[in-house]
Amino acid sequence: MSRVGGQGGQGGTPVAPRAVDVARLAGVSQKTVSRVFNGERYVSEDVRRRVLEAAEELGYRMNSAARALASGRTRTIGVVALGTALYGPASLLIGIERAARDAGYALRVVNTLEGDPGGVAGAVESLLEQGVDGVVVSEPIDEGAVSLDVEVPVLVLGAPAVFAGPRAVVAGVGAESLARAATEHLLELGHMTVHHIAGPQRWFAARDRLAGWRAALSAHGREQPPVVEGDWSAASGHAAGRALAAAADDVTAVFAANDDMAIGLIRALTEAGLRVPDDVSVVGFDDIPVSAYVTPPLTTVRQPFDAVARDGLRLLVRAIEKPDAEPEPATDPPVELVVRASTAPPAGSRPHAGD
Repeated sequence: MSRVGGQGGQGGTPVAPRAVDVARLAGVSQKTVSRVFNGERYVSEDVRRRVLEAAEELGYRMNSAARALASGRTRTIGVVALGTALYGPASLLIGIERAARDAGYALRVVNTLEGDPGGVAGAVESLLEQGVDGVVVSEPIDEGAVSLDVEVPVLVLGAPAVFAGPRAVVAGVGAESLARAATEHLLELGHMTVHHIAGPQRWFAARDRLAGWRAALSAHGREQPPVVEGDWSAASGHAAGRALAAAADDVTAVFAANDDMAIGLIRALTEAGLRVPDDVSVVGFDDIPVSAYVTPPLTTVRQPFDAVARDGLRLLVRAIEKPDAEPEPATDPPVELVVRASTAPPAGSRPHAGD
């Protein structure tokens, strides 16, 4: 293929290639070029390949404004995320970005802060002003009633629907099922009950993990010990561990709502002269990268960030591109328990050496 354009301006000024140049080089119509760049179906793979090769040779990128005029959409999705460096929310945001890119959409992200007076509603308003085709509200905290009617489709991940409007899609992140699996692992090892270090209860994510812990104990007819609430930090897990160590005779197993608190808990138990898992078994939540390298390596449940993001974006893109179609149900995320060395049967139930 020969290069088209490049030197058409006055005084030799380079001219940016246009869709008509791509069409001429690829031997197709300008409408076909638009269809390829808008990701429309019913374009043969051979034609799609020729158009993309021509565009690459010319250095052509479809102007986003022109694309919006051609399709009626900007092919952008807005994301409202909680401004935090915590592993779970940050990893879910990365998964959303990857899934959106694979679906042919760009992201605009607005972070909110806990206690922000504008909150989620203000962030969504900001995104709507930028002309996004849909919005993802990713694991928000409870701000009370949110008064906002949204015309574009909204995907709410990991929380109840927070907006009025007929085009809201709700998808869970599987936290309750994961928490239940973590608790049941300890019960199946022979522990009579499981204590819980919860996350801050303004977070829907913390509530879901608390609900999963309670559901597992209730299903097995076990006592529900008092809940200790942390703030997701290792320091709060350490403080909770000191309190639990004072009642060590009654504590043989603990499920912490995230790995950071579990690691702080293990440090406090060790400082109190208790061995993990010989005296107390510990399970975390998230499977952060360092969890396999602490002492002892931490048993935890792995959050399926990519699977959750892909399924949620699938539902949102369907709502954007097929507004009259019946909504599809969300898929239950996979549950993966990662068993390492921080859990074992309670000391009294283990066989003695030589038995």
